Amino acid sequence: MKLARDTALLGWRYTLQLLRSPAWIAVGLSSPLLYLALFTPLLRGLPGVAGHSTGEVLDEFLPGILALLAFSSGIGPGFTVIFELQSGLVERLRVTPTARLALLAGPVLANVTAMFVFDAILVAVGVAFGFTVHVGLLVVAVLAGILAATVSAFSMALALSSGGEIQGFAAVMNGLNLPVLLLAGVLLPLAIGPLWLRVLGHFDPLYYLVTAARTLAEGHLATADTWHAFAVLVPLCALTTAWATRTYRTAVA
Repeated sequence: MKLARDTALLGWRYTLQLLRSPAWIAVGLSSPLLYLALFTPLLRGLPGVAGHSTGEVLDEFLPGILALLAFSSGIGPGFTVIFELQSGLVERLRVTPTARLALLAGPVLANVTAMFVFDAILVAVGVAFGFTVHVGLLVVAVLAGILAATVSAFSMALALSSGGEIQGFAAVMNGLNLPVLLLAGVLLPLAIGPLWLRVLGHFDPLYYLVTAARTLAEGHLATADTWHAFAVLVPLCALTTAWATRTYRTAVA
């Protein structure tokens, strides 16, 4: 009970911080919309896609953008932890009776909730341009929430481990961002790449979410892509959360 209450309170605190950052909201919402506006016309010229309507292209492309949003939104909490370390907030939390797991779960909850709001807006815009909504999007939301929680926990634990060194943390996250994005086939399908690139893609957790999201968005629920995504993302989320929880307990012990 105490854990749930502390998580809710900290989640609300971080939600208010997000709402007080209009620049963060603008960038977080405009980036996926720009992907849709700038890449959709390019995709219509690819072999096998040429001649398709905008709505048909979005049926393939928008689920990948939802997966990308889950990954990119998870990076933000790490920077918040850096600022809290520098301001001394983490030190002050040492003397509070707050549940240690709530210090991790609260920001993750706020971050995942914000991601769902952005997802809803993105889908609404897509529908206006012909995107077809299927019940599989609900399963996509579950998988996206698992990935966002995983990346959030990872970024927060890494930020704590860095000791508040923002340059090192930013270098690691930026270094991971590009290969994870490209190997997931978010912007361009890996099917058009060479065999070695397609093999490497299977070592990218985001790849499984992208693949499953595209299948689910077409209305196909019980497919191998969906089970593969759960089989990869759920254990990864459990391992990352366990590491992050241990890191937080050590930091505020």
